[in-house]
Amino acid sequence: MIAPKWYSSWSLSSWTVAAILILPLIFLINESLVPDKEVFEHLLNTVLTDYVINTVVLILAVVVISLLIGVPLAYLLANFSFPGAKFFNWGLLLPLAMPSYLMAYIYTDWLEYAGPVQRMLRTAFSWQSKSDYYFFDIRSLAGAAVVLSFVLFPYVFLIVKTAFKEQSISFLQAGKMLGKTPWQVFSKISLPLARPALAIAASLVAMETLADFAAVKYFAVNTLTTAVYDTWLGYGSLTAAAKISVIMLLMIFLFISLERISRRKQRTFSASSSTEIQTVKLQGKKAWFAFSASFIVLFFAFILPVIYLANMAWKYREQAINSDFFSYGFNSLTLAISVSFICLMLGLVIVVFKRFHQGMLASLPLKISSSGYAMPGTVLAIAVLLPLTFIDHGLNDFLIAQGKAPIGLILTGTLFAISFAYVIRFVAVAIGALESSYERISPSIDNASIMLGNNRLITLIKVHLPLIKRGGLTAMLLVFIESMKELPAALLLRPFNYETLATYVFQYVSDEQLELASMAAISIVLAGLIPIILLNRTMESK
Repeated sequence: MIAPKWYSSWSLSSWTVAAILILPLIFLINESLVPDKEVFEHLLNTVLTDYVINTVVLILAVVVISLLIGVPLAYLLANFSFPGAKFFNWGLLLPLAMPSYLMAYIYTDWLEYAGPVQRMLRTAFSWQSKSDYYFFDIRSLAGAAVVLSFVLFPYVFLIVKTAFKEQSISFLQAGKMLGKTPWQVFSKISLPLARPALAIAASLVAMETLADFAAVKYFAVNTLTTAVYDTWLGYGSLTAAAKISVIMLLMIFLFISLERISRRKQRTFSASSSTEIQTVKLQGKKAWFAFSASFIVLFFAFILPVIYLANMAWKYREQAINSDFFSYGFNSLTLAISVSFICLMLGLVIVVFKRFHQGMLASLPLKISSSGYAMPGTVLAIAVLLPLTFIDHGLNDFLIAQGKAPIGLILTGTLFAISFAYVIRFVAVAIGALESSYERISPSIDNASIMLGNNRLITLIKVHLPLIKRGGLTAMLLVFIESMKELPAALLLRPFNYETLATYVFQYVSDEQLELASMAAISIVLAGLIPIILLNRTMESK
């Protein structure tokens, strides 16, 4: 293939997209370096240490609980077959569709003092007041850890199960030939071989926990995420919020580094694998135990909350199906469709550039553009606001200096800000789907097209697009679903008098009136099921 020029339109477009998408992060870091002797130093001397400790403890607790739930289930379903195993292989991913703040509301409603569980216990044991017994306080850091673990353990289950299935059968056979018991094979062979996957899963769970805003806000657990929100809206200090955001980014950088190191080690382990293990059929009590363990986890993490929401939506359907539901649903749909289309176009520019230009520099725009996905929504909102405010104020000052009327906040006061934030966060999803499609196309096809006299644009239109259209549709669908569910960035950047389904539901969750937004809540959960079904089909096709 003829080497393309580095100053081509593809190169210029790709680097321009990457520069625009990384601009908020540069502004954020720059803002964090500005001295702030009032708000940040006050936080540093009073509550910031507690916020950091709460964050670290919450992350550790969620990671440990998620591993305790996810690893045994992953080993069970990777190595054994039993009634319902085929369903549980993808059914245990369903909790990913449940927003954490809905789980927080539902479990608080059940487990608080006035909830049905404690009422039943008081009736059964004739307890008269709270002083007569001890009960787990759901509105606590421990409660937040349990609820987040229910939502996040599928990451551990999916990644570790794949690692278990890819382990070479010769290792396990060697263990059995040496007289090891099943437990010894698991603890001394399978689990050590899966350490890289465990580290990757733990890193993902840690980053998701760090980014969570709604559940910890509902439980009144002060973490760094809520600190960013409160510092900005409560103290009105963007500089202090930027400093806290950078602390969070450093923690994310640590998790990503751990994940990358583990991924390299995983390749080393996988290289020695030759044959996937065959599942052993369980019978009798062992089969029922395996079924019960899988069902109990799925029941409490997904089935029971969905039944609760469906019952509430039906019971309060006349109040829940109202003009607000349709209006905010329309807002969510139009915003998600717009963002998914923009992400597809930008992702295409970046991935095509990497396709036509080989080498490390060609991968750099892709890596830069994908970095926004790791940023928590609250941090991203602060980062986006900084350059847009700068441009808004600069434009108005310029117009005033020219003797013209200012045009107001055309970026920060409109849908542009929220759309920009969504694109930065979710373009990585589109890039991943498109890159996966391109990997299946042989480079020799490009060479053949160019040798026939087609330039790269014609090659893209006539050859690539028909071959990657399914990946493009998947990219748009995944970005659409992520945009429908996104809460923190929407909550902080939405224009005045503008709501999405997610902000609408969270508002009623905060007011303890979820029944009035139960139809919207069910809609968000149903939308979240689509990528899980797609993921299941992809796994089955392999």
